[in-house]
Amino acid sequence: MPENRAHAATGGRITVNSVRDRKSVDSHGDRRAAQWHGDRQTVNRLLMVRCLTLVWMTAVLGRLGYLQLFLHTGYMARAHRQQQRVIEITPKRGAIYDRNMHPLAMSIPVDSAFAVPSELGDEQLAARLLSGVLGIPAEVLEARFESSHSFVWIARKLPPDKKEAVEALNLKGVYFQKENQRIYPKRDLASHVLGFVDLDEKGLGGIEYELDGQIRGKSEKIIVMADARQRWFDGGEAQRERGANVVLTLDEKIQYIAERELAAAIAKTHAIAGTVMVMNPNTGEILALANWPKFNPNAANESPAEARMNRAVSALYEPGSTFKLITLAAAFDQGITRPEEVFDCENGAVYVAGHRIRDHKPFGLLNVADILAQSSDVGAIKIALRLGAPKFYDYIRAFGFGQPTGVDMPGESKGLLRRLESWSAVSIGSISMGQEVGVTPVQLISAVSAIANGGMLYKPHVIAELRRGDKVMPAEGPLAPAEPRRVIRPETAATLRRLMEGVVLNGTGKLAHLDGWTAAGKTGTAQKIDPATGRYSATQLIASFTGFAPINDPAVTILVSLDSPVGQHDGGPVAAPVFKRIAEQVLPHLDVPRDVPIGPRLVRAAYKNREMSDSATLEDFTPTDFSGQPDQPPMGSAASNPKGGKSETPPATVAVDEGGDIQVPDLSGKTMREVTETCLRLGLDPILVGSNLATNQTPAAGTKVRRGAKITVQFGTPAPKIAQPRHRIRH
Repeated sequence: MPENRAHAATGGRITVNSVRDRKSVDSHGDRRAAQWHGDRQTVNRLLMVRCLTLVWMTAVLGRLGYLQLFLHTGYMARAHRQQQRVIEITPKRGAIYDRNMHPLAMSIPVDSAFAVPSELGDEQLAARLLSGVLGIPAEVLEARFESSHSFVWIARKLPPDKKEAVEALNLKGVYFQKENQRIYPKRDLASHVLGFVDLDEKGLGGIEYELDGQIRGKSEKIIVMADARQRWFDGGEAQRERGANVVLTLDEKIQYIAERELAAAIAKTHAIAGTVMVMNPNTGEILALANWPKFNPNAANESPAEARMNRAVSALYEPGSTFKLITLAAAFDQGITRPEEVFDCENGAVYVAGHRIRDHKPFGLLNVADILAQSSDVGAIKIALRLGAPKFYDYIRAFGFGQPTGVDMPGESKGLLRRLESWSAVSIGSISMGQEVGVTPVQLISAVSAIANGGMLYKPHVIAELRRGDKVMPAEGPLAPAEPRRVIRPETAATLRRLMEGVVLNGTGKLAHLDGWTAAGKTGTAQKIDPATGRYSATQLIASFTGFAPINDPAVTILVSLDSPVGQHDGGPVAAPVFKRIAEQVLPHLDVPRDVPIGPRLVRAAYKNREMSDSATLEDFTPTDFSGQPDQPPMGSAASNPKGGKSETPPATVAVDEGGDIQVPDLSGKTMREVTETCLRLGLDPILVGSNLATNQTPAAGTKVRRGAKITVQFGTPAPKIAQPRHRIRH
């Protein structure tokens, strides 16, 4: 040790310096010990802090890990419930148009009111204020507010006035959201074809139901967000595919004509129901479909279910004498009779399997043409008995009875036709005159159209095409076009057309005679079953008429059916005039040429009506009698030049009132409309014969005549033109 060596060096003597040095050493040691002890405490404290920090961080990280790994889903859901709400609103449906692209159904944006109950404050006060504006009971609104704290609907699809009234209340926690609402701008026009939708824009009838998947598109979802102060705002909406637009075969004006004339017939006859259909027999396109009673699809819930029924495709009835067309079609096609063959109608009664069947009036000897014209039941029964039940049944099925037509509208009935093995001995007699068989209007008009077009049965349809934007969607499934099938030979159809013309000219359908066109048809008067007795009623009947015009190249087939008319109830006096009124408005609208002459008084009346109809809208649309064609192109194959028949009749000889001051213009090559306008403008009285373009005229062009003189113009295929000067009167 140093101290021992120092002590030995001094011989054991203790000096003052050595004591001082020792004290100094001891003091320094104490300080070093104290410093070391302080450092030790600091280290311990740091270790303790570090340990506590580590423990705290471990707990925090463990908790965060637990929240993220195990409780993340639950907390995220709670956050979404507090911060946002996804609202599924009605999708925007595609529009529905008629064949000329006039809108019949469309969707428009409207406002719906919703509330965030947690922001309302005094819910009872808010409920009372909203109740006074919306007409909703306050108790109902309070119950809605109590059902959720974040979102409740107050009222959906508000009219503009009610939306403004709610907005004027300036209630905290009440907001508005845009939705889509279906509207039908023409109200009840074609309502049974269009159908209707519910509050969520889901199709419930007609085309709206049949094509709901294509028209509706995909659902729209709106995200409503909340900020830190629970103030709600629109968070945007997801992208979605728009619904497809639908183009129908209906013509808006023809539909209006059909509905107007049906309503007039219902008012006159006091029938409980009725149906009118207009079809293009050459394609199966339905141009108009009207039912009574009708309804407004904008407020469909306010109408009874009976009014919403599409009777044209769903209502069954016994066709009565109109079914004799099928009986004769089968007989002519099988060659078992001919129009000139005479049958003994036995003074109005015949026995079939021991059952006596009476005619509607006693007839003696009638040929087949007169059997149809006079609608003899006994004559039809005798023809059917000669045909035989098996072949008769086959033709009935071939014409589409007892099975759906496949028309692209919901609710179609297949009709009622018992299997051949279920026929009784008297069934062939009953069915031949339209009893023991149930048909729908669409089945009957399709069958008559087959006779009109030469024997081809087309699938009836109202949907022309589907469009998404400017792109036409391919027709698939039930919308795919079906090939027509032949049911009778063309010669058979031609024979029937001639006999059906006799019904209009000389038979029970005289009131269906048209001014300016040939027409063919058949009347029907069918007894209804009395539910109380189970027998045919003597007073409850269905009066009907179905026919087409013109005969040689039919443009339209029209069916009229009136259920239980009061008073006069036969098809001839009740339904045939409705056919006449509809046909004489539809044919000029389609620009169908006339094939019979017309009188000058009708020409003048029609010219006046044309001027009024040119500026008419659908609401005040008054179709002209014959010459008021619109300036739009004609549809489809409706306008063509019939050949043969009365169009070949030479012009009548007319006395010419010469010596006047009006120079007769050159009318050759002009259309019937141009000739009519030119003559009436000059004060001349035109007599039009034939169709197509003007070929001859009497008096000749350049002749001086007095005002009011008659000008006879023959129409037909124009002769080849020879280069020579021509003078036209400009107008």
